[in-house]
Amino acid sequence: MGIDSVKSGQVAKIYFKEGDAVRTDEVVLAIDTDKITVEVKAPEDGIITKIYAVTDEKIDEGAVAFEYKAGAVPKAEKKTPSKSPESPKEEKKVETKKEEKKTETKKEEKPQPKASPQAPPQAPPGSRIETRQKRKPIRVRIAKRLKESQNEYAMLTTFQKVDMHDFMQIRTKLGEEFLKKHGVKLGFMSAFVKASSHGLKAFPLVNAVIDGQDIVYRDYHDISVAVATPKGLVVPVLRNVHSMSFADVEKSLNDLAVKARDNQLAVEDMSGGTFTISNGGVYGSLMGTPIINPPQSAILGMHAINKEAHVVNDEIKIRPIMVIALTYDHRIIDGREAVLFLRTIKSCIEDPNRMLLDI
Repeated sequence: MGIDSVKSGQVAKIYFKEGDAVRTDEVVLAIDTDKITVEVKAPEDGIITKIYAVTDEKIDEGAVAFEYKAGAVPKAEKKTPSKSPESPKEEKKVETKKEEKKTETKKEEKPQPKASPQAPPQAPPGSRIETRQKRKPIRVRIAKRLKESQNEYAMLTTFQKVDMHDFMQIRTKLGEEFLKKHGVKLGFMSAFVKASSHGLKAFPLVNAVIDGQDIVYRDYHDISVAVATPKGLVVPVLRNVHSMSFADVEKSLNDLAVKARDNQLAVEDMSGGTFTISNGGVYGSLMGTPIINPPQSAILGMHAINKEAHVVNDEIKIRPIMVIALTYDHRIIDGREAVLFLRTIKSCIEDPNRMLLDI
């Protein structure tokens, strides 16, 4: 099963063995592509007679993944060798095909690894053992895109400190009511998503992109949100953020996070995007310079909130401060636009009424 322009992948897991009974749409094997994990399912009820795919090995588009005999499967029989299925039909082959499809959650729970699959086996203390592990296709793709971004773009980063006090007060005061009414918690990300949309409207160059000798402006705001998963970084897209409420953003973020956790993101969930937000603060990052997500022109980096001595109305007070960073393509965005855009986000977060009143 191919995805988008991808013509091959790496077999991540095989859930059945030869002789097992399968039912229609049960996941037989999972393939890691350079974008997502694709699940290959049984087209009909039947018995698996041959499996050609091998775990951790490459499989090409169009290759035969497994063969099976179609036929009725006893209700009590599930993932056990079958002796004589009722009314067996001709033996069939299941091939990987090039088609875009959203993956579905498998009925039986898949075992969740306790640690990242990229982590090498733990060696005894004092040993000097080296281990070698193949990179997942998604890791290869990420490395290639990041390096292309560094080579192609004239990247520059500017920083601002944001006083989170007022917005945190709003969360404390209205958070429970927000949760009760909308069914989701009010987080920091929705505020920065909406503040970014406010800034993109005021400075459309940040939302624009270079296309040959032209600059393409977009009057819509599709904001990509970087999400770390055990298999690598994925960047699903929130579409039409300019017309979304805080609750809409939080619900969409929650849905995307669940899909990312369960490896259910499809290519369409990550395609497009006019601007990206990356939140390294959830891991305690104090400051960093995010890399632009091609073909976009800018990316916002959020960082950890720390208490600092801060001047408020000529008085020194202890305030929760976040450092935010904007990395931008200097070929299209000048320093003035970049700094003013970042200051707009700062103003919106420090005084949320600005977003409400559109000023």
